[in-house]
Amino acid sequence: MAAKKPKSSKPTQAIDKSPNLASDDNRGRIVRRFPEAQGKIVKSIEVYVTADHYSININFDDNTAIVLPVEASVILSPFYGDWTTGDQKVIKEYEPVKSISLDL
Repeated sequence: MAAKKPKSSKPTQAIDKSPNLASDDNRGRIVRRFPEAQGKIVKSIEVYVTADHYSININFDDNTAIVLPVEASVILSPFYGDWTTGDQKVIKEYEPVKSISLDL
């Protein structure tokens, strides 16, 4: 008998990865559009900050919302340097160390 999977607190709705909603604007940025917000009236914008959660909620007057969970990240770019002349001389650069994504 297979063990039951624990219930997730995340919604079971499919994630929309439509290519027409996310695009590169030729300046190195990714632009994500939310067509569900088109024409709606914004009632409020709320920013939530707790020890382990950050999000921005854009609330509409029809009691719907676009919720933007924010994940902080860190990139450490180590190098070995020589300052004997008073100026920095990079001798060796190491592979960057990146924080682990929570993959929301």
